[in-house]
Amino acid sequence: MTVKEKQTRVCSLFTKLTSVSKTIVPVDQRDPRLHGIGKLAQGELFSCFHEKGLAEATKLYETLYAAKDFEDFMILAKQARTFANEGLFVYAASVAILHRADCRGVTVPPIQEIFPDRFVPTETISLAQKEVANHPDKDIKVEIESTGNILDPEYRMSYFREDVGTNAHHWHWHIVYPATWRPEVMGSIKDRKGELFYYMHQQMCARYDCERLSNGMRRMIPFHNFEENLEGYAPHLTSLVSGLQYSSRPQGFSLHDLKDVDVQDMTRWRERIIEAIHLRYVEDEKHQRITLTPENGIDILGSLLESSYESKNKLFYGSLHNWGHVMMANITDPDGRFNENPGVMSDTSTSLRDPIFYRYHRFIDNIFQEYKSTLTPYTKADLEFPGVQVVSVTVNAKVPNFITTHMKTDELELTHGIDLGTTHSVKVLYQHLDHEPFTYTINVDNGSGGAKQATVRIFLGPKYDELGNRLDPEHQRTLCIELDKFQVELAAGKSSITRDHKLSSVTVSETHNFAKLLAGEGVSEATTEFCSCGWPEHMLIPRGSHKGTEFDLFVMLTDYSKDAVDGESSGICQDAISYCGAKDQKYPDKKPMGFPFDRVIQAGTVHEFLTPNMSVTDVKIKHQV
Repeated sequence: MTVKEKQTRVCSLFTKLTSVSKTIVPVDQRDPRLHGIGKLAQGELFSCFHEKGLAEATKLYETLYAAKDFEDFMILAKQARTFANEGLFVYAASVAILHRADCRGVTVPPIQEIFPDRFVPTETISLAQKEVANHPDKDIKVEIESTGNILDPEYRMSYFREDVGTNAHHWHWHIVYPATWRPEVMGSIKDRKGELFYYMHQQMCARYDCERLSNGMRRMIPFHNFEENLEGYAPHLTSLVSGLQYSSRPQGFSLHDLKDVDVQDMTRWRERIIEAIHLRYVEDEKHQRITLTPENGIDILGSLLESSYESKNKLFYGSLHNWGHVMMANITDPDGRFNENPGVMSDTSTSLRDPIFYRYHRFIDNIFQEYKSTLTPYTKADLEFPGVQVVSVTVNAKVPNFITTHMKTDELELTHGIDLGTTHSVKVLYQHLDHEPFTYTINVDNGSGGAKQATVRIFLGPKYDELGNRLDPEHQRTLCIELDKFQVELAAGKSSITRDHKLSSVTVSETHNFAKLLAGEGVSEATTEFCSCGWPEHMLIPRGSHKGTEFDLFVMLTDYSKDAVDGESSGICQDAISYCGAKDQKYPDKKPMGFPFDRVIQAGTVHEFLTPNMSVTDVKIKHQV
């Protein structure tokens, strides 16, 4: 069977899940391997943050992964589709397809086309339905409805929070790195998975604050008090599998005890984790001490905080991150008396829409930063690359070192996910941030006397705070966003490195939609679905302001011979290695993620921090209407 044939069959598993009429297989006729699937009722919102739903999803993805061959996988998946919860099925089937060897080259359709109701406001879907009824013989295009107005100060950030690509990225990352991944069952280890959890979310927070500063807003105030009253939020989304709206959160609500977890538990877990950070060790279930070393500490803490299967002692350290999502999603109906849908924080494909997501993740990140503050700051010797000097760096856009951003119109097809009663196309037009194309030119002087292999690391950080004060390196470092990381060979003497922004190690190169996949575009044996993981390319650069927002562009070259990892991969599917790693292989960089901005910086100014193999360049970003 060709990859194209497999792709067509896989796509059929994900069509019209919001409205398709299902023929449920009687329990006694189900494959015994699917025993225990179907506990979470269809129509309910599946959450990979909630332990019970996640346990069932894990059982399903492990079963699908273990199918004898592709045909057996399809038989199991088709049957499970008829009675498993819709969201749970998509999550589990996606994880299995992503990792099965016989699915190499097969891509899961984008989540925004499987469940467009998670990305498109209710009002817009209703408008599309009316247009179809009025024009059944035509292709339809409707413009997306706004979800708020300027009375809400957070409305200025709605274009970022509701971006289709960023929400899809977050969903996809969590199927690449399932919290319950068991290496002994799935046959491979997710290298540095806990550290990736920390770094990907830390970068999301940094990116969000850069965006806020671009919009003339103050940096976000981290969530920090489990008793505090939260800001309000209304998602304007309705789940079409149940017909129930994602619940809104009125201003002033605070967390309440749930049936499965208390607010007190959350406080206790936080205290235990912070205590472990300062004791510099965690205790496992057998009360054995595991030292938090500079090499493994952040990875261990990432697993504890999420909490994932790798957590050293889940009963003691809890599940601070996951239960936080669940508590906030159920804040208006904590005991379930109103039988409401939870809010958008319950789901990885919708949670980025809520302002509290970023404040809560800044709270989580502050715990990680507490650990990072216990590590010895990097010395000049740690940072230097003897003999190598970065002479100058230029960002080549229409105007050098001056990048313009703009809003761009894009389309989202509804008919693969929703049965609208038409054979014609029905699309939603929406706008997203984008930027002009640009390249980097990095001039280097290699005075070491011979050729050198180097790792190039590029970061962007805001130059000023919300009051116009120059940010010192210590306050700037947690706002620095990684733009790229790649390997080059430096010839002896002077040389120039040119790099296109589209090759970025944090962004996904392309998203294949249903239409492309069914047409066979981008379907080949040489790729895997893992290539879909990454930050959207159009969101690489912060918005900037109408006057132009000033940023520092940091470029650093490090010795690749010290960065290289043994047994490095052949390079297949390393689209966004900074956020997503390399499939079933070691993370291809020995340095801590975020290096050199991952530890406390004691220098008073940026130039005090720099070594010859580093450079900082003034870059201005302007938003054009």
